[in-house]
Amino acid sequence: MTSASTISGPRRIRSVLVANRGEIACRVIATLHRMGIRAIAVYSDADAQAPHVRAADVAVRLGPAPAAQSYLDIAAVVSAAQQTGADAVHPGYGFLSENQEFAAALAEAGIVFIGPPAQAIATMGDKITARAAVTARDVPVVPGLSRPGLTDDDLIAAAPEIGFPVLIKPSAGGGGKGMHRVDDPADLPAALVTARREAASAFGDDSLFLEHFVATPRHIEVQVLADAHGNVIHLGERECSLQRRHQKVIEEAPSALLTPQTRERIGAAACDAARSVGYTGAGTVEFIVSATAPDDFFFMEMNTRLQVEHPVTEMVTGVDLVEQQIRVARGEQLALAQDDVVLTGHAIEARVYAEDPAQGFLPTGGTVRTLRWPGDDLDTAPPSSAPTRSPKGGATHARGGSSVPAFGGRVAGARDERRRIETTRIDSGIEAGSVIGSHYDPMLAKVICYGSDRAEALDLLDEALAGTVIVGVGTNVDFCRYVLAQPKVRAAELDTELLDRLVVEYSAPAPSPAALVAGALGTLDLGDSDDVWSSAVSFRIGAPSPIVTRLVCAGERYEVSALVSGSDTRALHADVTVADDDGRESWRGEVYLEPQAGPAVTVRCDGLAGRWVVEETGASVLGGTAGSQRWVTGPLGDADAGTWVMRPAHTLASSDAAASAGDVRSPMPGTVVAVPAADGAPVAAGDPLVVVEAMKMEHTLRAPVSGTAAIAVRAGQKVDAQQVLAHVESDEND
Repeated sequence: MTSASTISGPRRIRSVLVANRGEIACRVIATLHRMGIRAIAVYSDADAQAPHVRAADVAVRLGPAPAAQSYLDIAAVVSAAQQTGADAVHPGYGFLSENQEFAAALAEAGIVFIGPPAQAIATMGDKITARAAVTARDVPVVPGLSRPGLTDDDLIAAAPEIGFPVLIKPSAGGGGKGMHRVDDPADLPAALVTARREAASAFGDDSLFLEHFVATPRHIEVQVLADAHGNVIHLGERECSLQRRHQKVIEEAPSALLTPQTRERIGAAACDAARSVGYTGAGTVEFIVSATAPDDFFFMEMNTRLQVEHPVTEMVTGVDLVEQQIRVARGEQLALAQDDVVLTGHAIEARVYAEDPAQGFLPTGGTVRTLRWPGDDLDTAPPSSAPTRSPKGGATHARGGSSVPAFGGRVAGARDERRRIETTRIDSGIEAGSVIGSHYDPMLAKVICYGSDRAEALDLLDEALAGTVIVGVGTNVDFCRYVLAQPKVRAAELDTELLDRLVVEYSAPAPSPAALVAGALGTLDLGDSDDVWSSAVSFRIGAPSPIVTRLVCAGERYEVSALVSGSDTRALHADVTVADDDGRESWRGEVYLEPQAGPAVTVRCDGLAGRWVVEETGASVLGGTAGSQRWVTGPLGDADAGTWVMRPAHTLASSDAAASAGDVRSPMPGTVVAVPAADGAPVAAGDPLVVVEAMKMEHTLRAPVSGTAAIAVRAGQKVDAQQVLAHVESDEND
């Protein structure tokens, strides 16, 4: 095939099609431009105005929004490469990046695939054959049962000998989809059914195998680079143990767990794993390591592509991994020898997801109304919500405004020639005006920070997240800050289940008095009597009665009473009282508000001033209560910064009534993948009724009360946010 492994000599690559979207497409395009290579983007109808489209030199439409009709359509992507004269295709991660049929189709068309040979993808893409390949190279694997064609009966019979707890794993795919830990033998049959369904849906292959679950496991992976001339090196490891639902949230390099001796051993094992399949290009070998026995490590899988978390490796090594992929695809030898690789400092990355950690990480969505990355100015969507054309777009950039990856320049192999990097890097695929729907993965961006040591990197990442403003779409930014502050995280006492334990104790922070003041008064139009907020409180400036605003935030009700003592067209002065729903006063003080440019407002409470962003929107497109929402973010740049979504108290009445009546609604647009309950059957509170898949994740909707179920949907049906899926007539109504 035409890949790095079969190129007999240097080959010119003058134009590259990036077969992806979002932040990774922007990140690859940045390196292509720095190398003087023409960048070609592809897009679906949902991404026609996306940042990666404008960042490229040429863009080609693939098809409708669903990935199967666009980014996963091999014929469409190959045709786009042919139409635009692309010499090569970079697949990014996800979509077709680990599809051997795609690699083979490009070879058939005479186009270079910037990745490993198709056979290496095929072998490592099947975890059963991957285990066999690396075992032949004496790479240790977790005890378990793995061979083709295993039935549920085979797995159930083998589980006692493997030893509980066991981990069910799909043979195909990755990203944690279809993986299930089982502690009780009685739960294994049902878990196998679910795992097969998830694997078939995600990967088109329901093959499963079993592994013993390693106690207090840590997920440590090693970055490798290999060329077509037999050279294989590693660039150190990444600690990826902070995960939710087997998907990474916070990653770092290097790992604080490994000694220099273990680092050398695990790096050598990763190189052997790459050699076992004749690997070329950039790849990642994942290992499971017990926190209680860190000298022992076991092969999990090899990702035959660039990883989401590759920036932390780039920041501690100074190596542009995309550039190295392209050079290998050209047929060049690696410019680095193993002795040239030196890990300097520490880097930590937080993935910014459109999700609600307080609600089981349910996907959110909507339109990004205001966006601010640390060190940037506010970027605000126009009233039409059409995407802005900010020159930064969604490109990778570092603090200071660089439009190229922070590690920048040439990698010649000599340590003293590596350019030092800035402390903060943002890899983003969104901008003000971006619409976040349900068709693709919910990751919006990555915030990566570099420090001289781990403690400094943690502090810088927390500071960067505090300076991040995303209005209009709920995110996990506050949860990431909560995680970074935990003593076990600070002490690097990590395991892959730590986040699951921490989220139980997590709740969205209560709004401060300043936040409630900003939410109640921050965008008040003093001359607009039709404003939903002002009409709800019924006041006018100069009247002796106070402005009274009742808000709901994070499930709690608040009353903000403001007695205006003076105002003009530029500012408002008031004595404010904040009380809970029962009228208990929680704060009283003097307030001064002054509108700033765009959605910003200065709020000074008792002499302490802060800059806030206050935006009013409709309900989220992925669910939420009908009616207006007020997004309040601030104080900007402050360590206590946060984002709260507030609603007028009266807007919750209809949804509360619906919930009490027994309706079960979809929290987001998606597809019904299973209906465990039968129409007309009796159910108990908590029983599963309908399973909806959205943003590559399954969500089980359960009976709110005991009673009789009326099912309104069928498997395979597309559903909208807030659509009624089922209704339970309570036994108490009899």
